[in-house]
Amino acid sequence: MKRINNKRGFTILEVIVAMAILATAGVAIVQSSSVHINNQDRLQQLMIGNWVANNQLNTLLIEKEWPIKKNKKGDAEMAGTTWYWQQKVVETSFGEELVAVTISVYSDAGYESYVTEMTSYIGKP
Repeated sequence: MKRINNKRGFTILEVIVAMAILATAGVAIVQSSSVHINNQDRLQQLMIGNWVANNQLNTLLIEKEWPIKKNKKGDAEMAGTTWYWQQKVVETSFGEELVAVTISVYSDAGYESYVTEMTSYIGKP
């Protein structure tokens, strides 16, 4: 008497191919998550750095000091971190009546690589 084996399963080749596809998808998901986390950290630094620069520019407008000091440096506490800023003043074609003020924000006290910069034009009060 012959036995008929109707049981069918996956071959070893099919299992290996399926595992390779799942492994590739897993690596892609991990890489995507890593990139997302790094981008989120960078966006947070940019946002807070822009707040620091904006606060410094607003301080200049409120103080109404003239002439505005060139190459002034300072630090600010924001979101539990100390940020370092530097202002650069450049005269415009309008002479002393209007200057361009650029605030560069750094995450390190050595002022080596800036996080962001913001420029505004301030007129003589």
